[in-house]
Amino acid sequence: MPELPEVETVRRTLKNFILNVKITKISVVYHKIISGDVAAFAAAVSGQTIRDIDRVGKYLIFILDEIAFISHLRMEGKYNIVSPEIPINRHEHIIFHLADGRELRYQDTRKFGRMELVDRDRYRFQKPLNQLGPEPFAADPDALYKRLSKSRIPIKALLLDQSIINGIGNIYANEICYRLKINPLTPGNQISLIQAKQLIQVASEILTDAIELGGTTIHSFDAGGISGRFQNELKMHAQKSCPTCQEPITKIAVGGRGTYYCKTCQREGRYAEK
Repeated sequence: MPELPEVETVRRTLKNFILNVKITKISVVYHKIISGDVAAFAAAVSGQTIRDIDRVGKYLIFILDEIAFISHLRMEGKYNIVSPEIPINRHEHIIFHLADGRELRYQDTRKFGRMELVDRDRYRFQKPLNQLGPEPFAADPDALYKRLSKSRIPIKALLLDQSIINGIGNIYANEICYRLKINPLTPGNQISLIQAKQLIQVASEILTDAIELGGTTIHSFDAGGISGRFQNELKMHAQKSCPTCQEPITKIAVGGRGTYYCKTCQREGRYAEK
């Protein structure tokens, strides 16, 4: 699934290719990608010029002349910029026809992605963006500690709760827990204030490094042909042995998500002290 670094990579890539380009019309192959009235979406977007592309957590926001729309890539969404002569493949569901003769196509193998019209100037204050917590770069340690202290849910699952801290997905949550040497099953109320501060710092460092390397290439992610190089830096996620102690890495499910950790370096209760 594209997480914050991957979505940021997509944002930067798209800005290099389609900024200030007009959308003449759109073709919707699979209607459920559009939240709400499909005809209204098409009418609102057609004839508008792409003035900017913003990002909030894992959401892209296409800012047009008079309107904006958010795009959530979910599991496998991606954008392709192609010539109209190239046949539409069976996984390309939304086609934005551009005034310069190119097409911006939204591709999604699983069809989980969504697009939705939002107010151009107030989208950060509208659902779903106003329900998101801060990104690690802007998170307040005291507020995070207070939120975690009220929960017995495993810290790994809490890291994936976008209302608590925004932009972290499964891959980076595994890496954060490993870097902190915290067992992913540790309840939130056993995380100390010092650890909450360290969590924010480590999360920010990992996401920043991942952005600089174009994200992580897992399964089908790429951004305009750019494949993320952070996959080469992964220490825990989908690895076989711990880089610290060389013991085999354990894989379990936490909140239904594949969770990798080292039973030696991240042993239960190691950092449970307040």
